[in-house]
Amino acid sequence: MKKQGWTHHRRFIGLDIQSIIMAVLTALTLITTITIGLLLYNRFKMAMKQTAVSNAESMVESTVDKLDAELLNVRQIMNAVNYNIIQENDISSDDFNRQFSLLYEINTDKVQSMALYDSNGAQLMAEPVSERKKGVKASEQDWYTNAEEEIENVHFSLPHIQNLFEDGTYRYYWVISLSRSVDINDGEKPRSGVLLVDMKYSVISNTMKRINESSNGIYYYLCSRDGQMIYHPRRADIDRGYFSENCEMTSQLEDGTYELSLNGRPGNVVVSSVAYTGWKLVGVIPERVQTANINRFRYYIITAILILMMMLLEVNRIISRKISRPILRLNESVKAYETGGDTDIYIGGSSEIRHLGYSVKKSYEQIENLMQEIIREQTERRKSEMDALQSQINPHFLYNTLESITWMVEAQKNKEAVLMISELARLLRISLSKGRTVIRIADELQHSRSYMNIQLVRYKERFQVKFDIDEEVNDYCTVKLIVQPILENAIYYGVGNMDEDDGGMITVSGEKKGDDIYLSVEDNGMGMSEETVENVLKDNNKVPKHGSGVGLINVHNRIQLMFGNEYGLLVYSEPDEGTKIVIHIPAIPFTEENRQQLEAQSYRNGRATDETR
Repeated sequence: MKKQGWTHHRRFIGLDIQSIIMAVLTALTLITTITIGLLLYNRFKMAMKQTAVSNAESMVESTVDKLDAELLNVRQIMNAVNYNIIQENDISSDDFNRQFSLLYEINTDKVQSMALYDSNGAQLMAEPVSERKKGVKASEQDWYTNAEEEIENVHFSLPHIQNLFEDGTYRYYWVISLSRSVDINDGEKPRSGVLLVDMKYSVISNTMKRINESSNGIYYYLCSRDGQMIYHPRRADIDRGYFSENCEMTSQLEDGTYELSLNGRPGNVVVSSVAYTGWKLVGVIPERVQTANINRFRYYIITAILILMMMLLEVNRIISRKISRPILRLNESVKAYETGGDTDIYIGGSSEIRHLGYSVKKSYEQIENLMQEIIREQTERRKSEMDALQSQINPHFLYNTLESITWMVEAQKNKEAVLMISELARLLRISLSKGRTVIRIADELQHSRSYMNIQLVRYKERFQVKFDIDEEVNDYCTVKLIVQPILENAIYYGVGNMDEDDGGMITVSGEKKGDDIYLSVEDNGMGMSEETVENVLKDNNKVPKHGSGVGLINVHNRIQLMFGNEYGLLVYSEPDEGTKIVIHIPAIPFTEENRQQLEAQSYRNGRATDETR
């Protein structure tokens, strides 16, 4: 039996039913609350993601509607200039100039400037009246060439600084140019031209700023169909290289919601097209937006779980105490009965516990009748054990020892006689050990030292003895009187007949390896043949066994009876080289509880062996 098994057994015995019920309920509480918390957390995480995406989709949709309305308004201004002024009036008439100026004045909140050019790029009309910048050719501008190439469409440029007219205030105006090809009435010679309406960039930027200011981490930007940036809330950071945006990719996406990698991190984008222009309004939902909300909810979930767990643990304590109280009272009454106290067995609680109480009470009445018989049997068994232990002391050895003591007294070697008597007393005391079978390794080794001290005197120190024992092994359990028979074997069949000059040596060593202990007795005597080594521990007639040879088999069987068949003696020997016998036992700390359990286990194993026989 391993050391770990004893430790686990002691811990198991220490648990009462209230602790078990409390532990089970606590485990169920932990599992339930944690499971619910995780489910709520995952559900909220998904809900937060869906909410953020849904809010972004709603914001993109409403913003696209606003941009559509603003751009439609500017296109209507352009249509009014074309159809109501240019198409209806001669370019040289006063009505043309007056209506052109009036329409501009009415729409100065959205329009920065309006101008009309002929097919050669010459300016025919412009509002507000400003001087043209030198060196700037309208016919080379993108808005002009686009209008000439596709004469039926209105063309929208990217945001740019107006570069056609001089401004006395030296201010720079950001505009988006709308242009289209028009037919011009010039007297009797109709001709073609290009109409330019410079929409103020603020019409777009103000709308985009408003939605970005209230976006709570989500941001929105506007790009053209070929990925050119029209508006971005972090345009300055992009220009400085502090931030990047993959406009080329998003501009190729169809309208909808996508989960993409944004700057190396997962996120969602919502894409919607602005009518007629081909522009893309993109709403970006970074992962950190969802993470911030999720972290806030995580703290809420953890707090709620802790509060719920404390409440449930208190409820569990009350329930476990209510359930276990009758059982504990029954247990206490049984303990009191066992210790000779109150003999009244508690009967109460539920019907099952009352029935158990009646059964225990009836069982104790039967136990009382059997107790006397058990005590008698135990007394006889103890007496038999004592007799068996006493019989292990070789009468011949005891006789020779007493003879040696008598000789020392007669020779007035009082110190040697006192030493022999002291060692013999120690040997007998440990041999008896109050009838116990399991003792400390330290006591077993002391018994061996006393035995060898006596033998050294008897053999007049023709050999030497060395004890090399790790202090660590002293406080572990061992079967009593297992080293002395091996020492006796080492003397009688090893070094006992060697001359003093041959340097006979017996070494006793002990160490702990892992969960096992190894005690060994090694001599440099005659040794044994291979056949003898193979059969010395077997109960057969292949090797003659007598005296201490029988003792080796008894030691081997007693160890296996106590600890199991995986333990016992190991024999190593070479002729004329010596013999080493190793005792292999488990490392079980010596405590009164372990001693009693080992001896009880040995008694049960002995009975099982007898029944098998």
